[in-house]
Amino acid sequence: GVSTRKGQRIREELCGVDFSKSTVSELCKQLDPTVNAWNERPIKGGTYPFVLVDGLQIKVRTDSRVEPHSCLLAIGVNKDGFREILGLMIGDSESEAGWSKFFEGLKQRGLSDVDLVVSDNHRGLVKAVQRHFQGVLWQRCQVHFMRNILDNCPKRHRDELKTRLRPMFDAIDMPTARKLLSEIVTDFAAKAPKAMECLESGFEDAMAVMAIPEHYRRRLRSTNTVERLNEEIRRRERVIRIFPNTASALRLLGAVLMEQDEQWTTTHRYFNMDEYWEWKAQQDIAVQQEQADRQTKVA
Repeated sequence: GVSTRKGQRIREELCGVDFSKSTVSELCKQLDPTVNAWNERPIKGGTYPFVLVDGLQIKVRTDSRVEPHSCLLAIGVNKDGFREILGLMIGDSESEAGWSKFFEGLKQRGLSDVDLVVSDNHRGLVKAVQRHFQGVLWQRCQVHFMRNILDNCPKRHRDELKTRLRPMFDAIDMPTARKLLSEIVTDFAAKAPKAMECLESGFEDAMAVMAIPEHYRRRLRSTNTVERLNEEIRRRERVIRIFPNTASALRLLGAVLMEQDEQWTTTHRYFNMDEYWEWKAQQDIAVQQEQADRQTKVA
């Protein structure tokens, strides 16, 4: 992520001599096997109850033309509560086909036992999640959802509506959240009808996180973790602006993500998962009892 001009100064200061651009390029290419091996590594353990996904656009030169490409990212929280960067893929777009290919790759590498997927409401992404993670809770990012609601609200009512929405998202349980939803819709139906339509249509998906224990909700109700990672990528990518090819993009972004992944997996845990696994065991027992009761009634 260092520009040619700054790179020249660094090389002259550290090495006492400058290298040609072609030499630097060849040296950088030696990173490719390391980055590719990391990005295609087996996902050990497989169990990742929480997965957060997002994409960002970059510019890549293709056949003498500069075209937008998408960098698809996935972060997983493993069974021990540590965050890991599961992988990235450079694609032409964030279409359902692109996300499906990405998810297929993750599953082939060992990703399994996912309980919750967090993302924004991108149509292609949501369809791919529904296709490849059937029966898994999908949490719509509340930050993006709030933005969508306010974008559909007249400016003079936005501050008031934003103030009213926050307690709803912070509600302790679903009955409280639904009560606040009803009050908001009643008060703003005439003042901001489009915003209320957006709120009602997306409420259940944005509150899916309420189905898991309270301790885990705040960090899993939005894609903020991925957004902060995207900012770190942007800090390097902004210097390059236009990648000469997809290989160079994968090389730089992969190197950045490898460094972050090592930091996450060797420092403090993101979550203490003891409470979650106890809750999950109780849920499994309740499901088994319900199935047994149903079979008894049928008999």
